[in-house]
Amino acid sequence: MSETRITPEVIAQHQLSTSEYQKILTLLGREPTLTELGIFGVMWSEHCSYKSSRIHLKKLPTESKRVLQGPGENAGIVDIGDGMAIAFKIESHNHPSFIEPFQGAATGVGGILRDIFTMGARPIAVMDSIRFGRPDDETTGARNRRLLEGVVSGIAHYGNCFGVPTVGGECVFEESYDGNPLVNVFALGVFRHDEVFYGKASGVGNPVIYVGAKTGRDGIHGASMASAEFTESSKQKRPNVQVGDPFTEKLLLEACLEAMRTGAIVGIQDMGAAGLTSSTCEMGSRAGTGVEIELSLVPQREAGMTPYEMMLSESQERMLLVAERGREDVVFGVFKKWGLDAVEIGRVTADGMLRVKQNGIVFAEIPNRALADEAPKYDRPRTRPLRTAPLNGPAVRRGNWGADLKTLLASGDVCSKRWIYEQYDHQVRTNTVAGPGAEAAVVRIKGTDTSIAMSLDGNGRYCALDPREGTKLLVAECCRNLSTVGALPIATTNNLNFGNPERPEIMAQIVESIEGLAEACRFFDVPVTGGNVSLYNETLGTPIFPTPVVGIVGTLPTSLPIGISFAKIGLRVLLLGGLGTADARELGGTQYAKVIHKSLWGVPPQLDMEYEKRVQAAIRELVRGGLVASAHDLSKGGLAVALAESSFGPENIGADIKLDSDLPPELLLFHEGPSRILVSTPNPEEVFRVANANGVHAIEIGVTLKARVTISNRGEVLLNERVDELKGLWNNSLEHLLHNSVAV
Repeated sequence: MSETRITPEVIAQHQLSTSEYQKILTLLGREPTLTELGIFGVMWSEHCSYKSSRIHLKKLPTESKRVLQGPGENAGIVDIGDGMAIAFKIESHNHPSFIEPFQGAATGVGGILRDIFTMGARPIAVMDSIRFGRPDDETTGARNRRLLEGVVSGIAHYGNCFGVPTVGGECVFEESYDGNPLVNVFALGVFRHDEVFYGKASGVGNPVIYVGAKTGRDGIHGASMASAEFTESSKQKRPNVQVGDPFTEKLLLEACLEAMRTGAIVGIQDMGAAGLTSSTCEMGSRAGTGVEIELSLVPQREAGMTPYEMMLSESQERMLLVAERGREDVVFGVFKKWGLDAVEIGRVTADGMLRVKQNGIVFAEIPNRALADEAPKYDRPRTRPLRTAPLNGPAVRRGNWGADLKTLLASGDVCSKRWIYEQYDHQVRTNTVAGPGAEAAVVRIKGTDTSIAMSLDGNGRYCALDPREGTKLLVAECCRNLSTVGALPIATTNNLNFGNPERPEIMAQIVESIEGLAEACRFFDVPVTGGNVSLYNETLGTPIFPTPVVGIVGTLPTSLPIGISFAKIGLRVLLLGGLGTADARELGGTQYAKVIHKSLWGVPPQLDMEYEKRVQAAIRELVRGGLVASAHDLSKGGLAVALAESSFGPENIGADIKLDSDLPPELLLFHEGPSRILVSTPNPEEVFRVANANGVHAIEIGVTLKARVTISNRGEVLLNERVDELKGLWNNSLEHLLHNSVAV
C-alpha cells in the first residue's frame, strides 16, 4: 500500500513534528502511505485542527436561549423569532491573499458562502475586515497597494457575480501588516428552523455523492500552507491558492437548496480546507460512522491525478452529500437540471474508517476520529504577551488642532472607504437597509418585521498594548455599534489572527485575547457560535499585531434606521456617556497617536462593562423611540473625528460645540474612550430622561449649524473648520494614497 518512502524531510514538508509522526504510527500500527501522510498533514494542521488554541477556545461562552447551533458545525445558528433563524460565520484567507490577492480573496468569499448554504441557509449579506501594510511607504508601499487592489477586486468579483451584497466592513493600514495582510470575510444567511442541515454522514449504506465543480490540482497543501510562517519563497506557492468561479457557486447554491427541499439529503458538507479529506472524515466523525470512497469516480478536470493530489485538492465550488439510499436519482435529477456534476463516489460504513480507494486499490485507511476528534492539542508554553511599546509616550505637541483633525481625516484608517465599497454591490437582493459607512450594517428579513444588524471590528493597536483589554474593548465597540442603530446584540463570531504560537510571548497574546473575549461575550450576553483561528501570521520572524476580529449580530424591528449624519440645523447635540476621564497613557493606541505622533505607547482606554451596558440600553431606547435624529460612537478618532463625520451628510450640516472640561485638548478632542455616543435631537429633555433612567451621564455640548464645525473649551477656540474642506479631504484621500500621492 506504500507509495513512497516516508523520510524525515517528507514528514517536515507536511508540517508534522516528529512526535506527531510517532502518534500516527501508534494510531495506524504501521507506517502511513504518502496519501495517508498528506491526509494527516492537512487534518492536523493548525488551520484545520486548532491544535494550539482548542483547549483555550473551550473557555468561550457558546450557549443562550437563542443559540440553535454553536461551534463545531460549518456555521453557527441563532433563532431570530417567527420560526426563522440566521446562520453566520467568519473565516480568514490571509496566506492565500498574500500569495495571489485576487483569487485568495475571491475564494475566501466563496468558502464562507458555502459554509452558510451547506447549513441550508440562503446567504443574504457579506462583510469583510481587511488589513494591509502602509500604502505610502517607500519600500513596501507599491506591494501593499497592489495587494489592496487585488483583494478588493477579488471580493467584489465573487460577491457581485454570486449575487450577495457586501454591506460593510473595515479597512486598516498598519506597519505590522507590511509582510502579512489579513483578509477576514463574514457571511450571514437566513432560513426557517425546519430547513437546517448538518454535516453528518448518517445511515450505514447510504450513498456518498460528490456534487459541483470538477477536481483539479489547485489548492493542494492550502491548509498546511496557511499553518506556516511566510518566508522568501512564499510567493512561489501560487499552486496552493484555489481558483474560484462564482457563477458555478451560484448554481451550486440553488441546486443544494433545491436538493435539500426534496427530503433526500441526510447530510451535507462543504469541501473547504483540505477538500475531500476534511469533508469525508469530518462527516463520518460527527456521525460516528465510516466513509469509503472510490477516487476513479470523482469528476476530474486534469488527467493523471494521484490519490494524494485528489484528497488534498482544494478546488472550489464542490460539496459532499449523503443521500437516503434509494433516492439517489432524485438528487441526480436536481443537479442535472442545474448543469452540475453529481456522482455517487462511495458509501457510509459502520467501521468508523476513512477508506480511500482508486481503481479498487486502497491508498488510505484511517479511523475518522483519529483525524478529527483525536488530532493533537497543545497547551503551549506562554510567558507575558509580546509588547514592544513603551508605557509613556512622547510629549504632546501643542499645535494647530484643526490641522491635526485634517491630517486624521485624510489618514488611511479614518478616511472614507468609498473607493472600496463602490466596487461592491451592496443593494442586490433588495434587503439592505443600512450599508457601507453606517454605524452597523442592517438587512431586513423578508416576510417578517425583523431586521438583522451586523458589526465587524478589530483593533490591533489596542491589542498590542494589552490583548485582554483590547479584545474586551472590541466586543464592547461591536455591541455599541449595533445598539447605536437600535439593535439588541445576540451572538458573536470571531477571527483570531496572531503570529507563531510556538513563541511563548505570542501564545500569551492568544490566551489573553481569548480570555478577554470570553469575559466580555459572557457579560454582554453575546455567545460565540463559531469562528476561525489564523496563526503563523509572520514574515521572516516578524509577527503581526495580535488582531482578533469580532463580528456580532443583533435584531431590531424593521424600519428606516437613523444615520450618523446631522439632519438639519438647530438640533441640539448631546454626548451620551459624557466626556469621561483619561490620562495621557490612554492616548497611545489611538488614531491620533498613530497619525500625528507616529507612535504607539501606553494602555488601552479603561472599559467599565457595567456602565457600557447601560449606555447601550439607553441608546437603543432612544433610537427605537425616535428620540434622536442621529447617533455616532466615538471609537475611532475621538470626539473631533466623530463630529466631523457627523457633518458629512448631503447638506453639510456642522455643529458649534462648547465644552467645559479640565482635560487637555488632545484628550478632549482625540481620546477614544468607550461608552460615549454623539447624538443630535430636537428634544434634549427626552434624552436626559432616558439617560437618567438608565444611570447614564449625558451632557448637552452644542447645536447643529450650516457649513462649519467649531469646538471651544472654556472660551478657548480649539477648532473652527469648514465642513466642505474637511469632507473633501476625508472623501478623496484613499485614492490619493493608492496613487502614492499625499492628500492635500
